[in-house]
Parts: sequence; structure tokens; C-alpha cells
Amino acid sequence: MKISKAADLKSSKDRALFRLFEILPGVFSFGVLIASVILSWRAPILIAVFIIVFDVYWLIKISYLSIHQISSYKQMKKNLKTDWLVKLDRLPGGRWKKIYHLIILPTYKEELEIIRTTLRSLTESDYPKEKMIVVLATEERAGSESLNLRKKIENEFSKEFFQFLITIHPKNILGEIAGKGSNVVWAVKKIKEKIITPFKIPLENIIISNFDIDTKPYRQYFSCLTWHYLTAKKPLKSSYQPIPIYNNNIWDAPAFSRVISTSGTFWQMMQQQRPEQLVTYSSHSMPFRIFEEVGYPANVVSDDSRIFWKSYLYYDGDYKVIPLHYPVSMDAVLAKNLFRTIINQYKQQRRWSWGVENIPYLFYGFLKNKKIPLFEKFRHSFNIIEGFWSWAVCALLIFFLGWLPLVLGGENFNTTLLSYNLPRLTRNLMTLAMIGMVVSTIVSMLILPPRPKNYGKLKNLSMIFQWLILPLTLIIFGSFPALDAQARLIFGKYLGFWVTEKTRKIQ
Repeated sequence: MKISKAADLKSSKDRALFRLFEILPGVFSFGVLIASVILSWRAPILIAVFIIVFDVYWLIKISYLSIHQISSYKQMKKNLKTDWLVKLDRLPGGRWKKIYHLIILPTYKEELEIIRTTLRSLTESDYPKEKMIVVLATEERAGSESLNLRKKIENEFSKEFFQFLITIHPKNILGEIAGKGSNVVWAVKKIKEKIITPFKIPLENIIISNFDIDTKPYRQYFSCLTWHYLTAKKPLKSSYQPIPIYNNNIWDAPAFSRVISTSGTFWQMMQQQRPEQLVTYSSHSMPFRIFEEVGYPANVVSDDSRIFWKSYLYYDGDYKVIPLHYPVSMDAVLAKNLFRTIINQYKQQRRWSWGVENIPYLFYGFLKNKKIPLFEKFRHSFNIIEGFWSWAVCALLIFFLGWLPLVLGGENFNTTLLSYNLPRLTRNLMTLAMIGMVVSTIVSMLILPPRPKNYGKLKNLSMIFQWLILPLTLIIFGSFPALDAQARLIFGKYLGFWVTEKTRKIQ
């Protein structure tokens, strides 16, 4: 289905149904927040009980996720120590030597050094370079300034791989959203014309990695990916997801940016331990044949997750994401100054929150697809709606609304035993829930790259105490952009693709 919004549907009945699904996530989130305020005034006992039950639920969830976080970290460390080429050599028939890796790097006005460091990391991969096809996918709308950049990059890296290609995505193509997805679709079209068809490479022998331009894969990433591809039960009906670690510029980024990016890493680590809930995110890999059969989305902002749901519906539910438990390094949000970093961080989180656009797409697809089991439809529907609801609402419920019954409940409520115990119960439950923050602090220090020489030892302390601002970041850069995105979806104010500015300090 090539649907990005309700207007794409021809039937008025289908458009109305799709609009209903677009409105649903925001109504659910805003409804809970509004109801919490009203009930704190009109039925304070009821909302107080709800708050206690919710805090218990949150404590259980945090404990459950912390266990997964620790387990995922251990698996990642194990995979980093594994010699994946040796494991590939043990597979029968030398099958892995036929596998090509197609790495697409969409770029838009990024600095030369950012592109160069990414390409250099590819040259340092242990996978044979004669089996790597690297494509720098540029944009015509980036202007003439990118011409000199392209020439420099081509002169430096054109002979490092089996094939190195620079594509230029034309602007204003009808039906496209200017962004990463449409750029990738254009790049793949050119790759087929200039490389795959002339060299007669079988599609099942190509794995495509769709990377952000700042993505630096660890040395054995492609060997690890190849092994998982060749040993998967259904390799041609699976995507492959690494763990994004935002270590490229983590020492230079401000504290709030570090907390947000590292929290994103931890969420992906937890999801890797729950593959039944895992969806492709940011930089990921997939078989080229799926790209061809399903068709990569060129008309949505959240192309990285949409390709999973599109494939899931296309194959009638017979599709999944295989966790690699292996990292790639990316950039934390960092701009030229603090104010721009704050604005960029909010916009990036809002763009990620715009993944809520997949809810109407998925719900509509489930109604139209009769082959996917009802239980699987319910499970995925619950997981996606609960995930975006939690993103938008939970931090506000925990840190603000828990006190509303005491403020709005009136004298009758404030003289009850429940009123006396509510702040104590919530405080104790949230203190216990800080186990998640402690685990995050420890793991964040374990995955931190070596401290640059221009920073003193006190910088390490800031990496520990930064987690004290977690509640604030969860609200400002979590709940607010998520509610922003859901409100825009309610009113049909659809977001375009916003490219995060990438800056690195020169050491």
C-alpha cells in the first residue's frame, strides 16, 4: 500500500476510516491527560487509585526492561568479541563469499569530514571490499555547493570498494516527500541500471544497508550481518537491526543531548531482547529482493519503520526483524550553539515521534488483510498504540499529574487517609523505579568511548550526574514533541522530512 495519509485513498468511506485511525492516537493521549485533570477535581479518590496502580505498573515495567537492558548489553559484548569471519568460514560451501553488501548513504548538506569518517569506517571493515558496493546518495536541492564535495569524495574513495557510485536525487518528483526514503529509492534505481544488471548479480545475494550519513559500523558489522542472513530461518523475509550507539560525538554533546541519545540506545537494546516487538529503526539492513518486491516507501517521513510494516502486510504477517546485538555508531544531536542544539533536539524527537503515522497505516492494513491471524493483529496493534501513548503521556503522569488530586481534590479528599498516603506511596514507588536510572548510568559508562585528551577527569563525573536531568528530558524532549506530532496528525497538519543538522567539534 502506497498510503501516506487519508487523502491518498480513492473511496470516501476508506478516507473517513483512515482519518479516524489518524485521530485515534492523539485522542487517546490527550484524553487521558484531560481526564486526569478533570477527575482529580471531580473524583479525586478514583484518580488517586489510578495513579497508585499506574506507578506500580511503571515500577514493574522498569524492572522488566532493566533486566532486558543488562542481558542485551552482555550479548552485545559477546558479539563484539566474536570472530564472525571464522564463523562464516565454517558454513558449508563457502556461501558467504557470494554475498554482496550494498551500503546506501543518503546525504544532504553534511560537512565533508562527516561523510569522510563514515566512508573511512567502511574501508576499515573486515568484510572483503570486493564484495561491497557503496553509494553516496546526494540531493539536487542541496545546491551547487555539493558538487566540489562529491568530486573530493569520489577521488578519495572510488577505488576502495568493488563499486563506488554517487547519485543525485532530482528535486520535485511528483508523489515524493523530499527526504531520506525518496533519495534511497532513486539511488537504488540507478544502482540497478549501472551495477546490478550489468554485472548480473543475483538479487538474493545482495544485502542492502540503509544507513544515515553519520553511521559508522563497527569493524565486523557486515560479517556479523552476513552470518545472521545465511543462518536465518527465512532470510528473504527478515530485516536485520543493529544497535545504534551515539558515540561519534558523545563527549562534545551537551548533557540533555547525551541523555536523550543514550536513552534511545537503551530502548533499542531492550527491544533486541524482545524480537517479537522489534521494528526496523534508523540505520538497518534488509535483503535486496524485499526492497524490490515490496517497494521502499518514498512518500513518508518514517521510512525506516514503514518499510517493516509494509513488508509485514505484503507477506501476510510472515515477516520479522532479526536482532544483530551488534552496534553501529552515530551522532548525538549537536549544533553550532546551545540554543540551536535545543531546537534541533526537539525537532528530531518530533520527527521520530511522527512514526505515529504508522498507526493508521497499520490499522487500515489489518482491516484489509484477512490472512494475518487475529491474535497477531491485536498484539501488534496494542504494542504500537501503547508505545506511542507511553511516549506522550507517561512522563507527565509520573512527574506532574500524581499530585493533582492533592491540589484539586478539595477539603473532603485532603482529609482522607488516601490523601495522606498518596504522596508517600508514589514517592516510594518512584524511588524504587530509580533502579532503571542506576542501571542506565552503569551501562552508559560501560559503552562510553575513551575520553578525548582535551577533556579532564571531571568530565567523567558529568557523564554520571547527567542522569539526574532524565525526568526533565523525558518531558521536554519526550512527551512534548510526541504530543506535538499526535496533535498535528489529529488536525491533518502532516510533517515533512526535517534533516538533523550534524556538527562535530574539531579535536
